[in-house]
Amino acid sequence: MASKRLSLKRLFQYYDEVLSLPHKSEVARELRDEDDLFLLLVYSDMLGIPNPAFYYTLELYPYILEKFHDWHIRMGMEKSPLSGFRCC
Repeated sequence: MASKRLSLKRLFQYYDEVLSLPHKSEVARELRDEDDLFLLLVYSDMLGIPNPAFYYTLELYPYILEKFHDWHIRMGMEKSPLSGFRCC
């Protein structure tokens, strides 16, 4: 009985993988775009764009600082646009 449940569970996992396989790149692209927008909102005040939620996003900086280098390279900026810290 336990082996039937296990094989049925594997069958459902396989079915789920087959359905989601063609969309993995689309989902990854959408997640990356959402992450880029979030980082733009968080760093907007430092880039000269007014951010009304700057006070609330300030405490997130230590957590997203390691993602900043990849983000500014993806946005087409060769060097860090912020003078406060350098990542390159």
